[in-house]
Amino acid sequence: MHARGVSWKDIGIRTPESYKSALIGTIFILGFAIGSIVLFQAFKDQLGLEIAPDHSNKQAASKFGDLQGNWVLFFSIIPFIWLQSMLEEILDRGFLMNWIEKAFASTLFATILAVIAQAMIFGFRHSNDLSERSISVGLIGLAMGIGYVAFGRNLWPLIFAHCALNTLSMLDRVN
Repeated sequence: MHARGVSWKDIGIRTPESYKSALIGTIFILGFAIGSIVLFQAFKDQLGLEIAPDHSNKQAASKFGDLQGNWVLFFSIIPFIWLQSMLEEILDRGFLMNWIEKAFASTLFATILAVIAQAMIFGFRHSNDLSERSISVGLIGLAMGIGYVAFGRNLWPLIFAHCALNTLSMLDRVN
């Protein structure tokens, strides 16, 4: 970052100008992400896509151990889940989006391309195939990318929303 003249503030790790707008941004991003997944689930059969079924619960069980009713395991891994969420936001929105925009001359087209490309990469990286999970996670990435641009390129609302989404996902696996 230093060699390229990029600071943490440049990618979005800075104090929000307004904590109220950061909270509103977090709530908007959460609502947009959850709403887009609900809409996708409601209309996926009408889309006519050939997609693999979602096997994320089986994958998560092997990755995290048996979380069913295991609150000790849940509370021991959730800080690492939050750290991963923060690092994904820094990588996908902070670095990747800015890099794509700069590669395409920082125009409106470049911003739109960056939002879509990072969402597709984000979705694919979570399942490595075209599946319900990759599309759902891609929609979350789209919500995060739009939120990043819409809320002044500050990563904190995205980080909090991402942590909340991953916490909800993990809670679903414990219950």
